Amino acid sequence: MTKLINVFLKTGLLTCLALFQLTAFASQDWAIHGFASQGIIQAGDNNFVSRDADDDISFDLTEIGINASYQWQPDIRFAGQLVYINGGNRYEEGARVDYLLMDWTLASDIDWQLNLYLGRYKNQHWLYSSTRDVPHTRPSAILPQSVYYDIFRDVALGSDGASLSYTRLTDIGEFDLLWSYGTSPISDSATTLLLSTTAAGDIDQDFTHQASIFYRPEGTAWQYGISLLDSDFKYSADGNEGYFDADATSQRVMLNLLYNSQQWEFAAELFQERFFFDGFFTPDWSHDQKAQGFYAQGRYFFDEQLTFMLRYDRFDANKDDRKGTELERNTRIPAYFGYMYDTTVGLTYRFESNWQIQAEYHWLEGTARLAPAVVPDVWTNDSKNWQLWALQLMYWF
Repeated sequence: MTKLINVFLKTGLLTCLALFQLTAFASQDWAIHGFASQGIIQAGDNNFVSRDADDDISFDLTEIGINASYQWQPDIRFAGQLVYINGGNRYEEGARVDYLLMDWTLASDIDWQLNLYLGRYKNQHWLYSSTRDVPHTRPSAILPQSVYYDIFRDVALGSDGASLSYTRLTDIGEFDLLWSYGTSPISDSATTLLLSTTAAGDIDQDFTHQASIFYRPEGTAWQYGISLLDSDFKYSADGNEGYFDADATSQRVMLNLLYNSQQWEFAAELFQERFFFDGFFTPDWSHDQKAQGFYAQGRYFFDEQLTFMLRYDRFDANKDDRKGTELERNTRIPAYFGYMYDTTVGLTYRFESNWQIQAEYHWLEGTARLAPAVVPDVWTNDSKNWQLWALQLMYWF
């Protein structure tokens, strides 16, 4: 039944895309855009794409979306996006509202502007957090998992609450100050991906509180940024399962760097995340761990059509046990579940103004970013070294 519903959702969104293309809006207050992408992907010896570790080529790389904005008043705009996505075992298949918000320009002058966002706002605190939902704006189909963990895709993309942005142009450059506070719903499917395939309870996010600052020096192609995150979660166990009620806290500090020129782009993000866990395995169980990760990515634009990408991504689940030695000694979980390293090459070809094809190949070591996150699937993910490739065709208007 779920598959049938998803087929109807996908068909409905594609029909809407076609209708919106044919519809001419007389009012300039409306702006409507859409996208559709389909790809093929293959990952061997684990459940990154297929839950049962089927290493066949998969078509679970589908993204269809419609977004619209309406300028209600000179200082008030409404915007939203509805998508259907299928990423295999990386996140729940189906339709969802990525964002639905009111954008209110509270005040502005020639060199500064203050905006308030209310509703389901987008996360604007990381380099790709506000654009990861649109395929042709990403450098690759699979983003660096150290930062853009696909299991957390819906939680990290946006939240229900309020966000502020302040932009200021000065003699030494441009500053962006961002703040947000809200909460994200977590589905039953996401619960099993996050915790365990046998978890039957519910996860609720109490809040996510973020702040960031970006600085672009005058006369340069560089951007520097820092972002902070604090978030609390609560797990309510089902009475018939083997787990218990739990509380968890995530606290992240992240630095980022971006360089943009006509032919070159360099991007990097570096973070440390502290994770507290109380309960779950037993009522009195407690865990406090600091993870670290980073990626460095370079892109070369041969021309307006062809782009080459090279990236290295690294994640260590415990900065005091980078190779997972203590993890294996204490839990019998293989050491390679304590980290994940990814070297990626990619090529993007834009053969029309609104058509693009993207290919990428990943060489990976470790499985720390495979599902589930808390109780690893050691039987399915039994390979330390593995590879992944993807090919995705995209269209947008």
